[in-house]
Amino acid sequence: MITSTDVAELGTIVGIWAHPDDEAYLSGGLMAMARDNGQRVVCMTATRGELGTPDPVAWPPDRLAAERTREMARCLAVLGVHEHHWLDYRDGECAAAEPDGAVERLCAVIDDVRPDTVLTFGPDGITGHPDHCTVSAWTGVAFDRAAPPGARLLHAAVPAPRAERWDELNASLGVHLPGYPVVTPPERLVVDVVLGPEVADRKVRALAAQTTQTAGLIGMLGVDRYTAWVGEESYVEAARIPPTPRRAVTG
Repeated sequence: MITSTDVAELGTIVGIWAHPDDEAYLSGGLMAMARDNGQRVVCMTATRGELGTPDPVAWPPDRLAAERTREMARCLAVLGVHEHHWLDYRDGECAAAEPDGAVERLCAVIDDVRPDTVLTFGPDGITGHPDHCTVSAWTGVAFDRAAPPGARLLHAAVPAPRAERWDELNASLGVHLPGYPVVTPPERLVVDVVLGPEVADRKVRALAAQTTQTAGLIGMLGVDRYTAWVGEESYVEAARIPPTPRRAVTG
């Protein structure tokens, strides 16, 4: 099992996520520690999160997308990540997108970067969000097509003890769709990191840079409780699927 002192074992990392802030919530500590080690970290985001607001009058989609683009840049700067790719799909519409094009774009980055580790959602998407689940599926196919030999595909997971500890808060915030999260036994984890104070503080500063998404929550919970809530990151080894043949091109 990888702990905070073993992040170097992850080597070059590519993280593939659905919305701005997914990357920070699920891997902000890992990315920060990897960058401090001199490891290469590349982040990919499928959408600009333009529907991520309870107030679409104040934040119409185009305005929110532009603001979240700026917030994302500030967040990644705090973590020391300077390589980022937008896929520019519409928020909430990943499942309706043509999958071959998405997979090809992921393949191009994976083939270029040659990562040792790819991080993404599991098939459950952590929260059950359809965009999360779709990005997980795209990533699995792209990994099988383009990842170098020996690379690892890791899925973000919610360990049973953490689910129990935060169940009441998560339910009050509506974090998960009904029936989620899918809880993982601790013995299945291959990455289980409890962030030290300095890294946890840096992760919270990165999340706080995504102000439209986190300011109200941090204000409601207080910094200490929010820090504890986001202070662990866990992953399981992805179950392998048979590779999907590339579609023949004629013309």
